[in-house]
Parts: sequence; structure tokens; C-alpha cells
Amino acid sequence: MSAAFETRSEVAMTASTGEARDFFALLKPRVMSLVIVTALTGMATAPGTVHPVLAAAALLAIAVGAGASGCLNMWYDADIDALMSRTAKRPIPAGRILPSEALAFGLTLSIGSVLVLGLVANALAAFMLAFTIFFYAVVYSMWLKRWTPQNIVIGGAAGAFPPMIGEAVVTGQFGWHSLVLFAIIFLWTPPHFWALALVKSGDYARAGIPMMPNVAGPAATRRQIVLYSLVMAPVAVLPALMGFGGLIYLVVSVTTGLAMIALSVRVWRRSEGQPAVKAAYSLFGFSILYLFLLFAVLLVENSFGLMWALPKVIG
Repeated sequence: MSAAFETRSEVAMTASTGEARDFFALLKPRVMSLVIVTALTGMATAPGTVHPVLAAAALLAIAVGAGASGCLNMWYDADIDALMSRTAKRPIPAGRILPSEALAFGLTLSIGSVLVLGLVANALAAFMLAFTIFFYAVVYSMWLKRWTPQNIVIGGAAGAFPPMIGEAVVTGQFGWHSLVLFAIIFLWTPPHFWALALVKSGDYARAGIPMMPNVAGPAATRRQIVLYSLVMAPVAVLPALMGFGGLIYLVVSVTTGLAMIALSVRVWRRSEGQPAVKAAYSLFGFSILYLFLLFAVLLVENSFGLMWALPKVIG
């Protein structure tokens, strides 16, 4: 984070004026909710069981760890957040919370969440949570985001780790189930974020962030959105073919995957004016629903006995 921003904020404030909701906002609650769903799905699809109380405690630790990494991201990115209309009202650039307070809050939650997960689950799950926090807060936020247009592609791994952590909680290891879930999230991340980046490219340019539309251009970004969607959609069907997704999942993954491809193609074809903006926003909004539906269906099928399994094709 720039020294100029931190100095300005610290001089202007001698104590935090933030309320509890401001500290909660530092945790990126929308991202936390997605982490909860994907980690819980990793637990539900894992080949094994864990005591419900331990599972709940582990899930809480994973959620807090995800929030902690979001807090550290906001602390480091406060200087560029202040330059972007989408993020200028966040607690730190808006002046409601001191950068030093956000840093202390994020570090405390990071350490606490890892220790708790190690106590209620196992060392592998705790190590993976610690690595996820490090990857998002340091590798992505401090390095990739400001250095390469592939920031979202590589950095997307941080958001894809929760299913693997969830499986590690149950089994003490991770296998093909969670690796496939990792791949789905990893491939979903570029079209999801690049759709927004097409609309917010001016914000990223002002902040000096090398997002794909600002570096490779909108046309190349649109082509890559289509390519990633074409690869992601069939990968998302794999849980049904591998036996840990059932008939409901197969129908949902195929239909929503086709919708993702169709919306991506529309983004590619509508490249100018308001139609282009509407197409990009439509893809961005639907992509959130798409990922949530995939994991929610897997979770319901595996947790509530609604699995009408297909003949196992893979694995």
C-alpha cells in the first residue's frame, strides 16, 4: 500500500470512526458466503464423514480465514480503492477505519482461523487455509494484481482452494473430487471478472491495474471470455460423470453451462455502446448464479439423499 495514502489517513484520523458493520465489510461478506458454500460442498462430496460440531467449527474457521484474506487485501489496496468508483466507499479509503487497524484485524483473524482449524480438523486443512490466505493477500494482492494482466487467472487459485480445504477437513487429504471442484472455480474466475473489467476498465486504468481489457484490449478479452467458458462448461459436468454429482446436477450443469457460453458469445458479438455494457453485466450477474447453483445442487444431492447417480464414467 502506498505510503502517501497511509500517512494521509493516519494524520486525518487519530481513532477509528468505524462501526461493527465497517469491520464486517472488510471481510468481503459476499466472497465469504461463496467460500462457505464451496467449502461445505467439498466436505459433503468427500469420501468420508466428520462430526457435525467439528464440521461447523471447521467451516467457521474457513469462512473467517477467507474474510481475513479479504481484509488484508483491502488494507493493501486502499490506495487504489480510493481511485476507483466501485471501491471508493470501502471503509479504509472512505476514512472510517485506519489502515493500521485493518492490518491488525486481518492478521489476528488469519492466525486465529488457522489455529482453530488445526485444532478442530487436522494439520493439512490448517496448512491449506494458511496457504490460501498467503496466496490471496501476498501473491495476488501485493504482486500479481499490479504486475500482470494474468492477475485474475493465476490469482483465481485462491478462490478455488476452499473445496480442497473442505475435503481435507473430512479425510485429512484431498483427491479428485475436490480437484475437479477447484478446476471449475479456477476456470470460472476469468470470464466472471473480465466481464466486469470490460465495463470498469476506466477505473482500472486510473488505478494503474493491468487488467486484461486495459492491456490486451477489449476484443482480445472478449475472445478469452468465450474460450474460458467453452472449457469451463464441460469441466463442470465432470462431477456427474465421476459419480459424486447426480441427475439433477447433470441437468443443471449442462443447461447453465450452455447459458454461460451463450452469454459469453453475446459479450463477444456486442462490442460497442450500451448493448456491450448490458451484455457484460448480464454475464457477470449470471456467472455468480451459475457457480452458486452448481455447488448448491452438489451440496443438496450429497447431504439430503437426493442423489440419483448416473453410471460412473470417470474415476
